[in-house]
This record gives sequence, structure tokens and C-alpha cells, in this order.
Amino acid sequence: MNGLRALLFGGGLALCCCAYGQSNELPSLGDASSKLISPEMERQLGEDFLKQVLGSLPTVDDPILKYYVETQTAHLAQYSELRDTVLRTVLIDSEEINAFAAPGGVVGINLGLMLHAEDVHEYSSVIGHELAHLSQRHFARGIEVRRAQTLPALAAMAAAIMIAAMGGGDAGVAAISGAQAAVQANQLRYSRGREQEADRIGLNTLVRADLDPQGMVRMFDRMHRAYRFTRKPPEFLLTHPLSETRIADTRSQAQQYAARPFPKSQDYQMMRARARVHFADSPKAMVKQFEQALRADPDNGAIQYGLALALSAAEQPSQAIPLLDQLHAANPRNILYSASMAELLIAAEQTQLAIDLLERELRINPDNAPLSMLYAQALTAERRHRDAEAVLERQSIVFKDDADVWYNLAEVSGLAGNIIGVHLARAQFFYLHAAYQRALQHLEYARRLTSQDDRKAIARLNQRITDLRDKMREQKS
Repeated sequence: MNGLRALLFGGGLALCCCAYGQSNELPSLGDASSKLISPEMERQLGEDFLKQVLGSLPTVDDPILKYYVETQTAHLAQYSELRDTVLRTVLIDSEEINAFAAPGGVVGINLGLMLHAEDVHEYSSVIGHELAHLSQRHFARGIEVRRAQTLPALAAMAAAIMIAAMGGGDAGVAAISGAQAAVQANQLRYSRGREQEADRIGLNTLVRADLDPQGMVRMFDRMHRAYRFTRKPPEFLLTHPLSETRIADTRSQAQQYAARPFPKSQDYQMMRARARVHFADSPKAMVKQFEQALRADPDNGAIQYGLALALSAAEQPSQAIPLLDQLHAANPRNILYSASMAELLIAAEQTQLAIDLLERELRINPDNAPLSMLYAQALTAERRHRDAEAVLERQSIVFKDDADVWYNLAEVSGLAGNIIGVHLARAQFFYLHAAYQRALQHLEYARRLTSQDDRKAIARLNQRITDLRDKMREQKS
């Protein structure tokens, strides 16, 4: 296992992204990788990788944006070639264009992607590409290729070193360099094929999902034009370099499908407006931008939505609520509108109206993530801490890997006077961030506070502490 771990992590936990070139060769579609990396092992690697991401990168805690990104990704997954469509999505709080896929169904998306993808078709083209990496198990296949190259590479390097040791001088140095270059070239050829395959399969996913295949072409064209002369391109272009050949290949494939009009997504445009408000340095300046845009396009609901959010952020809820109320009345069953309306009511300290709205919606959509999180927030504002704690405890069961749920549960448990609950929630929060020592400390605090007469609780805590210590030893091995 140690040798395998070195092979897996020697070059970093490879995200499914790599350089582009002229090669048209695609890797074989067999699954020899399963001999080395099983799907179960991929899932474990994905869990560990996700914890590292949560522990090292800022993430978006906005429940409405998270809900949209997760549901849109799940929708696309239904039309992909994934066998297991259970995904773990993480929304990164960065304006940079980036998305990545990691073993075990982990999909990372920078919120900044929404700032640059002008419609749902362009946005979905990037996600479809990442889902293709997962469906073709590119990580596992890459490891298989690395292992296959290891012995020939070592043999070539050994021969080169022997030449140098026997007095080969420059010839020895050249041989060593040549051996290294050969290994890199083999990896690059495989990487090129991997990326071409992801483009092709991702575009097919768009077509099956009734999305515009030209969206991928537009997205690639825009990024290529915007960043071709910059010294520091965005992370996405560093890990997915764009070439004229790649864009031409994508355009050629997209042209195989008959051109036709595709519906616009109001939901996507709303979330894009929400992302703009999220990143705005000045809410007042954003209000002016949306007001100007609305004068030019007065019937655009997404602009009206963005204006309402900007007004609320600028502490003008009395003007924001009527705008969103109008949109919500026209779309009463749209969860995004309902959640956003409740959010504005809470911000305006009209919490009882927010509670009434959320209770009605939760009867129709029980356990819905954004509705439940906002419901707990409204209950907390009304000092109904025990009720809020019960809502979040339910969310922690339904969405046990959502670190934001555990963070909020710890806060509300403290307000409710449940100190043991605070430590248990914090332990899970730190566990999900790979901060195992801090998680262990909170579990031990909880055990000391638990009555020794409660044998079941003590037994559960002892087992969690044992499991966590085992996990810590495994990480050190």
C-alpha cells in the first residue's frame, strides 16, 4: 500500500486536467486501471482530497448558490456517461475561472465561472467536461499509465547514469535528459488524449441534456481571446490549456448538430446576478449598474432579481422586498425565488413573515437545503434556538458532508445551551476539514461532559475517538 500511495501522490493527487497539443490519439477505453485503483479506493481518495480542499481553500456558504450549483451538476450527470451519479460538489469562493474533477465523484467549481460564462450552455460545457473526466476514470487510468512507465523509465535512467559513471561526460548528461524527456512526452501524449476525450464526451452530454453544443465553442473562444496575451492566465487555462486545434476540434464536432434556438435559463441568469453581488466591492455601485441595466431592459427578471439583492446588500430592504415580491408572486413554486424572498425578509428583520413563507415551502419540499438553512436562520433571529437546532440536526443527517451545516449547528447549539452538542458539531466540522487533532479534542471534551450513566452515548463517543485516532495513524503512515 505504501508503494501505491507513493505512486498516487508522488506527482500530486492528479486532478483530471492537463496540457493540450496536436495529437488526435485517444487512449483506449478499457478499464485496466481497476486492477490498481478500485472504485472504492477512488471514493476514499476523493473523501480525503475534498477534506484537503475544504481545509485550504475558501468556499461559498451561500445556501442558494450552493443549491443551484449542486442541482445543475446533478442534472447534467444524468445525461453523462457516469455510472454512479452521486457527486460531491464544492463551490470555491474565487473570481477566477476554474473547475476540476477528482476521484470519487468530487467536482469543484469556482463561483467566478458564473461571471465569465454568459449563459447556462457555456457554464454547463465546463461542467460537462469535468463529468467526462470522472466517467472515463481518467485519474485511475493515468495512474495505470504512470505505473506502466515506471520500470522502463527507471531502466532508461539507470542506463544513462551508467554511461555517465563510465566516463561518458556530456553523453551521459544527454542520455539522462533524454530519458526524462521521453517519460514526460509519454505522459503528455496521454494527457492530450485524455483532454480530447473529455471535450468530446462533454459535448455529447450537452446534446443529451438539450443544451446548445455551441456553448462549449463560445466558452472556449471567449477564454482564448481574453487570455491569450496575458502573463498570468486563470487557473483553468493553466490546467486546461487552450489551443487553436482544441477549439477547432470542438467547433467541428458541434457543427455536426443542426443549429436551432435553445431556451434561455432564467434561473442561471439569476444566479449569475447573485454571483456579481457576492463579489461586488461596493453594493451601492452594483445598485447603479443594475438600475441602468433595468432601464435598458425593463422586463428582464434576472436584472430585477440582481437589483433586489444589491439593494438589500446596500441596506435598502424597503426597496428590495417589493421588487423580489413581484418576481416571487409570478413564480411561487420556484425554490430560488422562495428562498431569496425569505432571505430578504430576514435581512429586513421581518422574520415572522420569513418563517411563515419557509414553513409553507418546506411542507412541499421537506428537508430542502436552502429553505431549511434559512428557516434555521429565521428561527435563530426569533430566539427559538432549540427549534433552530432541531432543523439543523435534521440537515446534518441528510447532508452529513456539508461543513456549513455543522458550523451553523455548533453556533445554534451554543445559543440553545447544548454544550455537548457544540463540541460534537465542531468535531465533525474540523473532521471535514482534515483538522483531525482539533476534531479529536472536541470529541474528548464531549466525552468528559457526558454522564457516565449514559452508556450508549459514551460507547458511541469512544468508538468515534478510536476511529479518528486510527485515521490519524493512517495519515502518518
